[in-house]
Amino acid sequence: MSHPQLTTRPQWQALKQHFAQIGSQHLRELFATNPQRGEQLTAEAAGLYLDYSKQRVNADTLRLLRELAIACGLPQRIQAMFRGDKINTTENRAVLHVALRAPASEKILVDGRDVVPGVHAVLDRMAAFAEQVRSGAWVGHTGKRIRNVISIGIGGSDLGPVMAYEALRHYSQRDITFRFVSNVDGTDFVEATRDLDAAETLFIVCSKTFTTLETLTNAHAARAWCLKALGEDKAIAKHFVAVSTNAEEVAKFGIDTAHMFGFWDWVGGRYSMASAIGLSTLLAIGAESFRAMLDGFHAMDVHFRSTPFERNLPVLMGLLAIWNNNFLDTATVAVLPYEQYLKRFPAYLQQLTMESNGKHVTLDGAVVDYATGPIYWGEPGTNGQHSFYQLIHQGTHIVPCDFIGFGQPLNSLSDQHDLLMANLIAQGEALAFGKTVDEVRAEGTDAALAPHRTFAGNRPSNTLLAEKLTPYALGTLIALYEHSVFVQGTIWNIDSFDQWGVELGKQLAKATIAELTTKNEPKLAHDSSTSTLIRRYRQLRNDGNSGSGA
Repeated sequence: MSHPQLTTRPQWQALKQHFAQIGSQHLRELFATNPQRGEQLTAEAAGLYLDYSKQRVNADTLRLLRELAIACGLPQRIQAMFRGDKINTTENRAVLHVALRAPASEKILVDGRDVVPGVHAVLDRMAAFAEQVRSGAWVGHTGKRIRNVISIGIGGSDLGPVMAYEALRHYSQRDITFRFVSNVDGTDFVEATRDLDAAETLFIVCSKTFTTLETLTNAHAARAWCLKALGEDKAIAKHFVAVSTNAEEVAKFGIDTAHMFGFWDWVGGRYSMASAIGLSTLLAIGAESFRAMLDGFHAMDVHFRSTPFERNLPVLMGLLAIWNNNFLDTATVAVLPYEQYLKRFPAYLQQLTMESNGKHVTLDGAVVDYATGPIYWGEPGTNGQHSFYQLIHQGTHIVPCDFIGFGQPLNSLSDQHDLLMANLIAQGEALAFGKTVDEVRAEGTDAALAPHRTFAGNRPSNTLLAEKLTPYALGTLIALYEHSVFVQGTIWNIDSFDQWGVELGKQLAKATIAELTTKNEPKLAHDSSTSTLIRRYRQLRNDGNSGSGA
């Protein structure tokens, strides 16, 4: 089915005309003309409170954005996703991460088959296995209990579990050490295992196909490390489990397929942390907390599917992102969690958002004539304040910000949480309203310094608040961003669920590895830069092997 190009839609043109009228309007003016704005431009669901009053919008902006969403078929696309339709058109797949957190009573069909029972069967097996490890019933080859768990994966098979472990570390079992290996750089594996006893270490190898180059390279390094310490091939079965669907390769590696946990092709890697890919998370926090996280995901799923757009958190955040990206011409978004446990959340969102919406053609294959996925980045507060906030406040680039905070700390230390949250609230206020030259001069600042101490303000931000960072709250937060990404992709008419852009570099690397490692000088047919780099690397490598580079 052919769709009109987004920028030719009447609703897009209406937004363009509207922006010409209000684009230069300052947030100071918007708040001055509506004293209740900070109470009205809010929404709440599943324990999350969203204040979007500091976005550069008014009631007309929001109405026009909703009209655009309806014209782009967002209501139908939401239902199609939850129905199990194959909305990932380039791979002809359903997109059903929502099934991973659906209650057992729900029915979701893919090709006529209800997938929910299979999801819960895997979840039950994960829980049973985790209980064995956590209780000490599962022992290694020499009879020692498992005290170290290392998850090996990359991309969605790593970023989700790493982020979730760090986010929920407060709830983790502290007599087990959890580490993660993803980078094919040998340093990642060596440093993860340097101080560990192989007899007490369990590896989780996460690869759907069990062929992912980086993951299998690290898995074989782990296998060699174990065998060096434990001596026997049969030891592998007690120290390795797999998250995969390739039983043949898993068995060939030496892993008992009874300890292989599967998932499905309707689960994209960056949407998979609620599947068996989350096994390390479940091992860390236990089945009860893991299910609480799934309940949080599901609560946001239900809200997204059933709530009118004007009160729908993922829809609001997605539409505001469209407004900022396509009308305010902001190319980035800063995600700023004022919670140390969420230190890996911005990195997780980088993959979720940029791998999903970093696309240059529509579902029909037409090249877009508008900006798609913005660049996501960030650091936890207050660290970022002493790093890049200078640019956010006084730089020439407008950077929309998402501030994330919690009413109660997990670790109470004097009044430090109050200080943390005071900073969050103050930063949003400063970005929105700034400081005029007159205000600076009224403080008695020297005229020559006044321009340096002036803040333009009018920098848009969202503030998200929850009571406490619980497993449930983390689930709601992740699902909020997942669905916001989907809303944006729907408006841009792109496939948010494929990732062909990661393939070319992989393919070229396979050819290049032989040229780097072959004993004889290879015949190179690359461009002059690539060929010169290969020759230079070979020279550096050979110098090192001969000892002359010492």
